[in-house]
Amino acid sequence: MPDSRFFENKGPFTLAEIVTRSATTLTAGSTASLLIKDVAPIDKAGADELSFLDNRKYIDQFKNTKAGACIIRPEMAEFAPKNTICLLSPMPYKAYALAAQAFYPVIKATTAGIAATAVVDSTAIIGQNTQIDAGAVIDADVQIGDNCHIKANAVISNSVEIGDGCIIGPNTTLSHCVLGERVVIYPGAQIGQRGFGFAIDPAAGFFTVPQLGRVIIGDDVEVGSNTTIDRGAGPDTSIGNGTRIDNLVQIGHNVEIGQHCVIVAQVGISGSTKIADFVMMGGQSASAGHLTIGTGAKIGAQSGIMRNVEPGTEVMGSPAIPSKQFFRQIATLNKMTKKGKK
Repeated sequence: MPDSRFFENKGPFTLAEIVTRSATTLTAGSTASLLIKDVAPIDKAGADELSFLDNRKYIDQFKNTKAGACIIRPEMAEFAPKNTICLLSPMPYKAYALAAQAFYPVIKATTAGIAATAVVDSTAIIGQNTQIDAGAVIDADVQIGDNCHIKANAVISNSVEIGDGCIIGPNTTLSHCVLGERVVIYPGAQIGQRGFGFAIDPAAGFFTVPQLGRVIIGDDVEVGSNTTIDRGAGPDTSIGNGTRIDNLVQIGHNVEIGQHCVIVAQVGISGSTKIADFVMMGGQSASAGHLTIGTGAKIGAQSGIMRNVEPGTEVMGSPAIPSKQFFRQIATLNKMTKKGKK
């Protein structure tokens, strides 16, 4: 059970309510009025708690679970214990996410108001039911939507626009950017700073090139802690709707990231790279600049992208090559090593 000091439970809910929220189907003869008080792991859940199973690796735990209800795939129902009601879904983890959000909402209600130690410029426009915490700084001509939460010591620079329902974490800095709705920026993220752009004169050194673009972030985007997103040099840097960016990611100027991408921790994306929709980049992978990564491509952890990646391709290694080729090379190398020892 989640620690009530940190997580507020909004339950209980009946199974009927959970079915509606999670888009699941009850097994025949189940009691829709059963009251569920919480969510819990499958091996720890009790008779008034909800769990889920999405991996056959844990089938034995499912067979022995004490959970009152469990979200599973239809083909797993035959393994359910006698006293566990099954909620059927082709995507149990998604259904569980929707159900768990009922008990523990991702976006919490705000307490409208501005802390006494916050600094808000008189020209800033603050929406209804928006909360601004201690030490936050809101500069001139900023626009913040309704039901937002600007947390402690965040700095929102001149003319930034923030849509409804956004959460801006502690110690973040936002400049030269426009955010959509329901965007979550985690602590320490830096968005909109000057991109890494300069001209080189072999005799005289470096000459800074003004970075005149913005960062445009779509709806339902999350940006992890201590991630940095540079503004564009002329064209904008853009992040598409629904994309999830992990902690400690570096996104260079003019980068375009599509919708519903997953960018895992310590990824580095060089300037002017174009990433299409539904791309997944594993931890510590990186791309050279001015490349295109196609729709649905999967980039393995620690891969180095040196050339364009076609849609739907899975690549690994540095320089990155198709995953099947990569594993064949590893297998061949292992065989050669063994022969050498003999």
